[in-house]
Amino acid sequence: MQEAPAALAVDVKATASKWIDANMARLSEWHRHIWELAEPAWREYRSAAWYVERLRSEGFDVEVGSGGMPTAFNAEWTSGTGGPVLLTYAEYDAVPGNCQAATTSEAPREGLSPFAPGHTDPHSALGISTLAGLLGAKHAMEVHGIDGTLRYTGEPAEKVQGSKVVHGLRGYYDGVDAIVSFHPFYMLPLCNTARWDTQCGSYYSKVYSFICDEPETWQLSSNPNSPIPASHSAARAPGANVALMQMYTSSRVMQDAMLPSFGGWSLSDAILGSGQATADNLPARIAQIQYSWRCPTLEMAEHVLSVLDRNATHAAAMAHCRVEETWVARNRPGITNHVLAEALYANLEQVGAPVYNDDSVAAAQAIQSGLGILPMEKPFLDECESLITPQDAERALREHLAPWQKNWTSDDYVEMTHYAPTVRFYVSRPALKPNPDGGAYPGWVMNALGGIPAAIDPTIEVAGKTIAGTFVDLLTNSQLLAEAGDEFRRRKAEDPTGPLLPADFVAPVGLAWPDYSRAEGSEGRIWNPQTL
Repeated sequence: MQEAPAALAVDVKATASKWIDANMARLSEWHRHIWELAEPAWREYRSAAWYVERLRSEGFDVEVGSGGMPTAFNAEWTSGTGGPVLLTYAEYDAVPGNCQAATTSEAPREGLSPFAPGHTDPHSALGISTLAGLLGAKHAMEVHGIDGTLRYTGEPAEKVQGSKVVHGLRGYYDGVDAIVSFHPFYMLPLCNTARWDTQCGSYYSKVYSFICDEPETWQLSSNPNSPIPASHSAARAPGANVALMQMYTSSRVMQDAMLPSFGGWSLSDAILGSGQATADNLPARIAQIQYSWRCPTLEMAEHVLSVLDRNATHAAAMAHCRVEETWVARNRPGITNHVLAEALYANLEQVGAPVYNDDSVAAAQAIQSGLGILPMEKPFLDECESLITPQDAERALREHLAPWQKNWTSDDYVEMTHYAPTVRFYVSRPALKPNPDGGAYPGWVMNALGGIPAAIDPTIEVAGKTIAGTFVDLLTNSQLLAEAGDEFRRRKAEDPTGPLLPADFVAPVGLAWPDYSRAEGSEGRIWNPQTL
C-alpha cells in the first residue's frame, strides 16, 4: 500500500466527492428505477440484472449468480498491483404488501395492487448509496493512481436475511481487509452515526413443509363396491392444511412461554402461497409455513428452535402428514470494530448530515396537510439533519436495554463481521416529526418519501460520500487498516463462534416465495386490482 500524506488524502476524497456531485442526477434516476422495480426476496431478477449491466459498464468483472443464488452477484475491480481489498454491497429486495407510489397521498404504483411489493427501508436507496460510494472511490483511485481492489456484492433477499450467510460460506468475504455496511436509518438514536458496541443479534428463519403423501391410508373405504376405491377415505384425511393450522395455533398459543418477556426478542410467521386452491375433493398434499425469530443471544434462538421443531413434529403426526424442514437463514450476532467506526464517523462529520431543500419540505407538508395535520415549517425530525457520535448513540441506545444484553434487533450484515473488520453506519432517510395531536403516521408515508427524489436523494449523497471517504482512508493509511485488523482478530478470538449452517448449505430459492411481474406471459403473477 502506498502511503498518502494527509493533504493528498484530502485531495483524493475531494475528487471522489466531486464525482458524486457531478453524477447526482444519474444516481437519482438509478435509484428511482430500482425503487419502481420493487421485486421481492429471491425474485429480484431485473434489479440484479440492472446492477450487473451497470457494473460491467463501469469496468468491473462481475460474476452472475454468485453462491448459487440466481439474483446475487460478485463484482470486482483492481487498480495497480497491490493494496487492500475493500468491500461494500447492494441490497435491492422489496416487501410484499407495501406498494406505494412516489406521491404525497396513499396510492399504489400505477397498474398494481396495494398488496404488490414496495420498498420500505428502502433497500433501493441502500444499494444506490453504496454504488455511489464505490464508483466515487474508483474514480478517485484512477485519477490519483491509488492501488487497491474494490469488491461489491449483490445481496438479495435481505428481508429473510438469506444471502450473506451463503456468500460467507462460499468464500466471497475471504481475503477482504475491511467492509463498510450501510443502511438508511430506521430507529433512533441510530441516525447519522455508526454502531459502537451494540451490534445486531441473531436471526433464525426456517420453513416447515407439511406433506400428506398417502391420504388414502387414513382410513379404509366402507364400501368395497365404490367405483372410485377409497375415494371417501382419501378426501377425509386431515391433510397438510390441518397440520399447518395445528402448527400455527400451537406456536401462537405457546409464544409467551417460549422465552421470558425481555431482551427484545420477536417471532413472526408467514404462510407460503403454495397448495391446492383449485382442488375441490382432495385434502391438501402440501402446506408451508415460515417462522423467523430475532434474539439477542444464540441460546435464546436455539430454545425457540427447539419449541418450533417439537410443535412441527406433533402437528404432522396429528394430521397424517410428514414434515420437512428447510433453513432460510441462521445468523450469528455481530462483532464490533471501534477503529472502523471512528474512521467512518470522521468522514461522516466531514460530509455533514443530509439537508432537505424546499421541494422535499413541500412534499412533507403536503403529506401532513392530506392527513389533516397542520403543516410544519420544519416537518422532518431534527435528528434527520444532525449528527450523533457513535459513543453518544450507544449511551442513548443502552438506556432501553438490560445491562446483560449485548445485541439488539437483527440484520444479516452480522455474518460479514465474522469474516473481516466491519463498520455499520446509518444515514437519515426522510422521517416526519410526530403528529402533535398524537398517533403515528401511516406506514405508506415513509414508503412514499423514499421514492420522492427531493426527499431521498440527500440520503444517497451523504452516504455515498461517507463510504468513498472511508475507502480513501483505508486505501492510503496502512496504520488505520492494521489497527482495524488487529481489533478484528482480538474480538474474533473472544467470540470464535463458527457458521451456524453447513458449508454446503444451498439458499432455498426454490420455495414458494412471492413472485410478481408486469410482463405479459411471464412466469410471475401480475398483481393488479382486477386480480383481487
